[in-house]
Amino acid sequence: MSARDQPPDPPFAEAETPFGSTDAGGAAFQILNPTEGAIPLAPLVFASPHSGRLYPIDMMRAAVLDADAIRKSEDAFVDELVRGAPDFGIPLLSARYARAYIDVNREPYELDQGMFEDKLPAYADARTARVAAGLGSIARVVAEGQEIYRGKLMFSDARRRIDTVHRPYHQALVGLIAAAKARDGLAVLIDWHSMPAAAAGGDSPQGGPDMVLGDRFGASCAAGIIGLVERALQQRGYRVARNAPYAGGYTTEFYGRPAKGVHALQIELNRALYLNEQTLEPHPGFDRLAKDLRALFETLAAHDWRSFA
Repeated sequence: MSARDQPPDPPFAEAETPFGSTDAGGAAFQILNPTEGAIPLAPLVFASPHSGRLYPIDMMRAAVLDADAIRKSEDAFVDELVRGAPDFGIPLLSARYARAYIDVNREPYELDQGMFEDKLPAYADARTARVAAGLGSIARVVAEGQEIYRGKLMFSDARRRIDTVHRPYHQALVGLIAAAKARDGLAVLIDWHSMPAAAAGGDSPQGGPDMVLGDRFGASCAAGIIGLVERALQQRGYRVARNAPYAGGYTTEFYGRPAKGVHALQIELNRALYLNEQTLEPHPGFDRLAKDLRALFETLAAHDWRSFA
């Protein structure tokens, strides 16, 4: 493969951006660092890759769906649910751009050739199950299989989204993981998501789990870590499942290397716990869930992690 056929080196970016539509090129992510006087740092890193709420103007002009329809793909307000993590010494990385614009929980060039007018480069991976489902790094569909775009895109558009959002986000994540590992001898990444109640098996608590823990069937983190999280959540009264229907996405699979001291766990929260899925507005359960998650953060921050190092 020639140099021209290889993806470019990733750049860096850091800043905050507000809710809503924007011109492309704003900040890719936000990092909330541990607050002053917080509990001493544990080897934990939290990430929220799908709670971004920025929809660039160029995307919306190309879309056949309106903003309300596209927003159905968001893990709405997950970043707000876990916003208390820095109070317990845990840094929180949140994507700012919507997953429908560029999904940072995918390989960067996991692209569908059918979405593009021009030919994709040789390094693009167009044959994954996620691409076949219309959910590559640039999604073809949102909830209920609705097509996002009225026409085909150009690869230059995909490249711009990857270079300005996906790569900076993962550069930031790499830095947080490396800092935790250098300080404590290991790093524990928890990737936070939400799942539709229907996908979980029904509105909680009547049916289906409240939360699903994904560790790639034991490959991405030590059994003791997922067990610790599971017990802490069950003690708060939640129904917890493992790896079904979600075993962990690209982030969990890519970063989870227990033999090298990096553990990764995905947590899916049933949206029925905190969200009106039709209006995408939090309901009264939001406060209870946020409070219970703070109790989990406290448990994790106080844990003796030396046995996993």
